Amino acid sequence: MKQKTKLPEHIAIIMDGNGRWATTKGLARKEGHREGSLAIDRLMDLAIEIGLKNISLYAFSTENWKRPITEVRAIFNLLEEFIDSRLDSILSKNIKILHSGSRKLIPAGSLKRIDRAVSATSKNTGIVINFCLNYGSQDEILNAFHKIIQNRIKKNKNLEKEIKIAEFEEALYTYPLPPVDMLIRTAGEKRVSNFLLWQIAYAEIYFADTLWPDFDKKSLFEALDWYASRTRKFGGLEK
Repeated sequence: MKQKTKLPEHIAIIMDGNGRWATTKGLARKEGHREGSLAIDRLMDLAIEIGLKNISLYAFSTENWKRPITEVRAIFNLLEEFIDSRLDSILSKNIKILHSGSRKLIPAGSLKRIDRAVSATSKNTGIVINFCLNYGSQDEILNAFHKIIQNRIKKNKNLEKEIKIAEFEEALYTYPLPPVDMLIRTAGEKRVSNFLLWQIAYAEIYFADTLWPDFDKKSLFEALDWYASRTRKFGGLEK
């Protein structure tokens, strides 16, 4: 990475390619997910090293429930193992953990560990790692509207009053994180897959051919250098 690279305030990552990584090596898909968790370890350390502030990781989507039950169980078992084995280290590194997504359907043991990680790190002041688990942007947007309506009913407020952007964003799973500046998707796929649709409205989108388990320091620095080369106009004219 170039020394004066302009860093994004919030990076979102679609961590794609765990299964393909395992298949190419003749391994079970769950081993790809395990290797993917090691890539998260590397990312957290690199992010701290270079001063990134907020990272959202697409860990499990609302559509991923369609996968074979054995793979779904393996993913949640790995999540529990990840938190159990790394929480002390995360605390020592001043990392703050957030969860964005629906709590419905998440196994009780996994939900307990997520809550423990979020609670234990709530006062940390370093980088924020937001795990988007059981997350889907369409679900998030619908949930936000339901939440606003219920809050207005509870407070006897006018239901017909125009919803302002600030009120809507406060109802999103990701609140109070800032908008996404750069979205990275690995493994060569070129779609956003129902991820942070509101939050990526003006994000720079970077597609990497690298499979997520192989995403390393070089991969991240190449993405950051690309981001620094972009001119962000937000609908205006280039200055």
